[in-house]
Amino acid sequence: METKFGFTSLTISEFETWIKQQHVARTVLFIQQHHTFSPSYIHFKGNNHFSMQNGMKNHHVNNNGWSDIGQHFSIFPDGKIMTGRSLERSPACIFGNNSNAICIENIGYFDTGQDEMTSVQRDSIIRATAALCERFDIPVSTDRIVYHHWFDLSTGARTNGTGITKSCPGTNFFGGNTLAACEQHFLPLIASSIGGQPITGTIPPSIIGYGTVTADVLNIRKGARSTFDRIGETTLGSIVRIYEEKNNWYRISKSNQEWVYSNYVKDVKRATVNADVLNVRSGPSTRFHVVGSVVKNQEVFVYETDGNWSKISIDEQWVSSRFLNFTS
Repeated sequence: METKFGFTSLTISEFETWIKQQHVARTVLFIQQHHTFSPSYIHFKGNNHFSMQNGMKNHHVNNNGWSDIGQHFSIFPDGKIMTGRSLERSPACIFGNNSNAICIENIGYFDTGQDEMTSVQRDSIIRATAALCERFDIPVSTDRIVYHHWFDLSTGARTNGTGITKSCPGTNFFGGNTLAACEQHFLPLIASSIGGQPITGTIPPSIIGYGTVTADVLNIRKGARSTFDRIGETTLGSIVRIYEEKNNWYRISKSNQEWVYSNYVKDVKRATVNADVLNVRSGPSTRFHVVGSVVKNQEVFVYETDGNWSKISIDEQWVSSRFLNFTS
C-alpha cells in the first residue's frame, strides 16, 4: 500500500481488507463499470500508476471543470487499484445517474480489436466489484451493477444501449457491453467470487430511516453532542442511514459511534420502481418536460411529494408516485 498525490495504491488483497474498514456515511446502491478509453494500455509503463491517476484528475478538474477526479477507483492492467474521489461524494461518471453510486474506471480501451484485458486486471475487476457488493449489500444484478453504455448521453435516461450512448466499458468487456453479455459473462463471476450467496439488498431491521444532508458540509462526530471529536464529514445531498436518534442527533453507522446533527438532515423515503420504464420530469405533472427515465426495480429516494408526484433528487426530478413501491 502506497500513497501519493492524495491517492492510495492497493493490491486486490489489500483492497478487500481496506474496503471493509471504511466508514462511509453516504448510502451506496449502485456500482458503475467504465473503461477509460484514454489513457489505455499503451500509456501504462508498469510503474506510472500515480502519474496516470493524477493526470486523469488534472483533466477532470482543469478541462471538465469538475471539483475532483470523477471516479472512486481506477483498476490498472497489472491489477493494482488506485483510490480517487472520496467515497462520501457522488461520482461524476454517468450523466443524471451518479447519486448513490460508486464509479470504477478500468484502465484500458476494451472495444473489440483494441486492448486485450490482462488476467490480473480481470481478476481485480471481479474481486473488487464483489467486495463492494458485500460491503454495501448490493445485489448482483443489472439493476445495481451498471454499464455506462446503458444510459443516453444527452438525457441520462436508461436505454439499455439504444440511442446516443458510449460503448463504455467496451464492446469486448467480459464478452460485451449488452445486458445479456453482462448477465451471461460478468455477473456469474461476481456471484462466484462472493461464494454464490445471494445478496438481497433489503433494508436491515436495524435501520430506522434515511435522510438527506441539507448542509454544504456536515460534520460527523464520535458522540451525540458537538463537544465530541469530529471524525469525518458528509456533504450536501448525500443520503445517510439512520440507526438511532438521541437529543437531536442521528447515529449513521450500524456498529460505530458516528453521529450527525439532525437539524441538517431531512427525512427521505426509499422506494422501488414498478414500471418497465418510468419517465422522470422536471416538475410534478405531465406538463413538465421529460428529462430522463428510471427502470423497473431501480431504487430511488423520495425527497418530497406533491400530490401524486415524488421528487427523487435534490434538483427538479419528479416521477409519478403510482409507479413506486415504498420500502421505508
